[in-house]
Amino acid sequence: MKTSTPSITLLALAIAALGTTLAPVAVAVPPGEPGLIKGRVLVALREGVTPEAFDKIIDVPGHKRYKLGQSGLYVIDLPGNASERAVLARLSHNPHVKSAEQDRLVKSTLAVNDPYIGSAWHLGKIGASSAWDTAQGAGVTIAILDSGIDAGHADLAPNLVAGYNVYDSNTNLADVCGHGTAVAGAAAAVNNNGIGVAGIAGRSRIMPVRIAYRQSDGSCYASYSTVARGLTHAADNGARIANISYGGVSNSSSVTSAANYMKSKGGLVFVSSGNTGTDQGYAVNASMIVVGATDSNDNRAGWSSFGRFVSLSAPGSGIWTTQMGGGYGAVNGTSFASPVAAGVAALMMSAAPSLSASQVESLLFSSAVDLGTAGRDNDFGYGRVDAKAAVLAAQAAVQKVDSTAPLAAIAAPLGSSTVSGLVAVDANASDNVGVTRVELQVNGTTVASETSAPYGFSWNSAGVPNGMNNLVVVAYDAAGNAGRSATVAVNVANAAPAPVNSPDTTAPIVRIVNPVPGAVAGNVSVSVSATDNLGAAALSSQLLVDGRVVAKGTGGSLSYNWNTRKAGAGTHTIQATVRDAAGNVGSATVSVTTR
Repeated sequence: MKTSTPSITLLALAIAALGTTLAPVAVAVPPGEPGLIKGRVLVALREGVTPEAFDKIIDVPGHKRYKLGQSGLYVIDLPGNASERAVLARLSHNPHVKSAEQDRLVKSTLAVNDPYIGSAWHLGKIGASSAWDTAQGAGVTIAILDSGIDAGHADLAPNLVAGYNVYDSNTNLADVCGHGTAVAGAAAAVNNNGIGVAGIAGRSRIMPVRIAYRQSDGSCYASYSTVARGLTHAADNGARIANISYGGVSNSSSVTSAANYMKSKGGLVFVSSGNTGTDQGYAVNASMIVVGATDSNDNRAGWSSFGRFVSLSAPGSGIWTTQMGGGYGAVNGTSFASPVAAGVAALMMSAAPSLSASQVESLLFSSAVDLGTAGRDNDFGYGRVDAKAAVLAAQAAVQKVDSTAPLAAIAAPLGSSTVSGLVAVDANASDNVGVTRVELQVNGTTVASETSAPYGFSWNSAGVPNGMNNLVVVAYDAAGNAGRSATVAVNVANAAPAPVNSPDTTAPIVRIVNPVPGAVAGNVSVSVSATDNLGAAALSSQLLVDGRVVAKGTGGSLSYNWNTRKAGAGTHTIQATVRDAAGNVGSATVSVTTR
């Protein structure tokens, strides 16, 4: 079924963040602007931007701001008299904004159902049974971002874990379209249970995340904002794989930011290429694995969208999978090629849990059966997935030890530059395997951390004394190797704070910008911001996790990379305490949970 131009009224998507929820508001989608959602923009910020600075950047009286989980993504609801185009034009020229776009609808990539319930030919085509001798996906959670899941289906129920309904902001995960149930079965229907079908990763856990609603014609629609929020929820709750079988999401800067956030947690995001049968013209997106569909003869399915944005191919024609009501059926669409590929990645992670997301992705590509033009091409990407070869490659890679440190450099500002206020700091980093994060250090204190390229920070220079200050960036890889840049000294020239004639009895104001209360998983960037009536230059701070000091620093900013896997499951308390020169102490506390 080809993507059509919807002309509908959409109930505003309920976005819960910072303890608040968007109220349902009718939003008309203009016929001349396919799928655009009026009054809503999505913004990704550089690390280091404070809430106060963000409000000044938006500069629209009456706007409402909602943070998506623990990521750096925000949904902005604009007042009725605001122009989305004008706001986006202003944001696109702000150096502290990574990306900004208007929210947009996206459609599920289900093609017509095959009337013949055929055999599961695709399992043999990709060597799934041979791969199962080594791994079946145990220990890996696959998030299915879709229309919900039939929790009573016998081939899905044993693998289900807690999920979330992003669309309605509740835990009602009933499938409103049937699409999610079919997608989930292709990825991880229970195998070796004597009934029904077998998913590619039949021992993986399935996390249902409802992002979509049902239109009157029976088709399913999601939006950039629900997809982005679904990804951050999956990442914050421990999913290693996320599947999104909705067309056009790889063209979204906001979904790209959310996918990068998931990759920073050690996860991978799989999306369907679409069913237009045409070259979509989208750019290559290294943050997601875009999957096209093949048939039983290893040809590109005629309805499968293609182009240079396609990363990989997988069987997507006549896929026998689970259906609502407990039944089974054969279906067509890139909607099912994507979860097949996602299932193979889950097998790899199960076989070699220590591999990074970047390693799994690279091996998935290199082990694929090269079809069409040699190397990566517009029809098949790197080729058609091969489960057996991919699992063997993952096992072999575990034995290799990475001892090569990343390379890092500061691109801006230049040495001896004079700076003030909020300063954009740009960094370059590369590694033989992959960079996992880059940290900015100012005078030895880590003030910000970034997990995806391009590596850029917003540094509040008011947090250090005027005069020459030293900047360094440090890049890390998955093996823990660290590479430091050369030091760049800059001249800070901020206006001096007004003098205080009486004794200073005012404590610093402290904020933990990230994380916010809620679930966390993997490596968490803890970000602290502090201000004081006499300026932040003389402040000293420390960060505690469960009462233990984990980081110290000076100035108005402090950042720390917290590995929650070492903390154990349960509730944890993060506390920041900041002392000024007069001995006044301010603090802030946040409680988070880990699984």
